[in-house]
Amino acid sequence: MGETALRPPRPAFLAAVTCLSLVAAACAGDGGQDAPQDRGELSGELNVFAAASLTDVFEDLAEEFETRHPGVDVVLNFAGSSELAVQINSGAPADVFAAADTVTMERVVDDLGLDPDPAAGHPEDGTLFATNTLQIAVPPENPAGVQNLGDLSGDGVDTAFCAREVPCGAAATAALEESGTDITPVTYEEDVRAVLTKVELGEVDAGLVYTTDVVAAQDRVEGIGFPEAGTEEAVNEYPIGVLSGAQEPGAARAWVELVLSGTGAAALEEAGFGTP
Repeated sequence: MGETALRPPRPAFLAAVTCLSLVAAACAGDGGQDAPQDRGELSGELNVFAAASLTDVFEDLAEEFETRHPGVDVVLNFAGSSELAVQINSGAPADVFAAADTVTMERVVDDLGLDPDPAAGHPEDGTLFATNTLQIAVPPENPAGVQNLGDLSGDGVDTAFCAREVPCGAAATAALEESGTDITPVTYEEDVRAVLTKVELGEVDAGLVYTTDVVAAQDRVEGIGFPEAGTEEAVNEYPIGVLSGAQEPGAARAWVELVLSGTGAAALEEAGFGTP
């Protein structure tokens, strides 16, 4: 895999993969949906551009994909979705794009386009495969005593948000508008993992991150839910698609199939994602 220092796959994910693989093998003769379509012997370098919040899930899925297709080297590029869109529209060699919201995917569709597969149910504007909801992340034991969104505007409470132009920042803006709360963070970060890091290091008292980031951080942060995060505008839907002009279209379609399969759904659910 074209990314270094990957942590070992989580036991629950490996158990899910094993179980689903056995089911897929048993059902292959009956056209089981979790079995990947036969695309012949795939090979080459598959470049997957994905929102930073997908890091843990896609690292695990990349290992599974390379096990199924040993001739393919999966290269993962994680960043804020808006930054990835700029890279793709500027000619970066990407085969697959998975964004953290539909607005960012539309920028790529309008400029470059996707390679749709109507027969497989993949429209030209991408296929929705997950949702994500904001939480307030605080350091262990919550030293600032944050309990809700309004507390982030309190004196002496330092907060970190995503930049407004990235999906997690747009979701935060929507949640704040819904609550009528005016908060000025001490820092705007380029992606949600950067916000999470600020909280983990104790550099801020709180940060608005996704539920999946709280799950990934385990005991390094505590998550606090808040009702405004459930409003339609604050819940991000994640689309995925094969890019027009992909250098490895066969491998790219196989990757999308894996993400949309039962194996992918199990990994996403374990990480805290919802279903669209």
